[in-house]
Amino acid sequence: MTLKIKVYSDYVCPFCYIAEVPLEEAVKGKDVEIEWMPFELRPYPNPTLRPEDEYLPSVWNQSVYPMAAQYSLQMVLPKVSPQPYTHLAFEGYQYAKEHGKGNAYTHRMFKAFFQEERDIGKIDVLTSLAGELGLNEQEFRQALETRKYREIHRKALEHAVQEAQITAVPTMVIGETILQGVRSKASLEKVIEEELAKKPKLLDFAEGMACGIDGC
Repeated sequence: MTLKIKVYSDYVCPFCYIAEVPLEEAVKGKDVEIEWMPFELRPYPNPTLRPEDEYLPSVWNQSVYPMAAQYSLQMVLPKVSPQPYTHLAFEGYQYAKEHGKGNAYTHRMFKAFFQEERDIGKIDVLTSLAGELGLNEQEFRQALETRKYREIHRKALEHAVQEAQITAVPTMVIGETILQGVRSKASLEKVIEEELAKKPKLLDFAEGMACGIDGC
């Protein structure tokens, strides 16, 4: 049985992008399945952050840049101001997921925002990125313009808050274990191995076979 790993994240969270690096390393060669789950840190109409204000540069200089360097990940504080809302990007994720490219789409969103400084709150940008992944651009654009996946995304957020009780991202649910924040490859491997060990194993059919009064 494949071990399920759910990663709750927001596309404008730098630590979510960093967390992807050790996670991808930790799962190599293992029977696991990763699913990225939506969580909006600042849903509309709450104001989003501005890179020219004091807060973001301070956090990036003190925490983000040093941690990114630790994982050899090149990233920058995007100049997009104010930072984009991510509901449209997540609705696009639902389209990509439906077409078998959910994880690739998530990675592309992180890269587009934190390396290319692209405004992932705009439909034109999202459509172009979807096209790079081989998704149908016309269908994708129409899905966003008509808000086809709005309700699906709303239910995903509802699940994250009410059922999974997510309060911060990244949060990883690995089997029965919940981890919050960026974790090292070694710590992730340890949890994954422990969870895989919990999976039911088939017994040797040659051992313990017997017949009762009603037959074998």
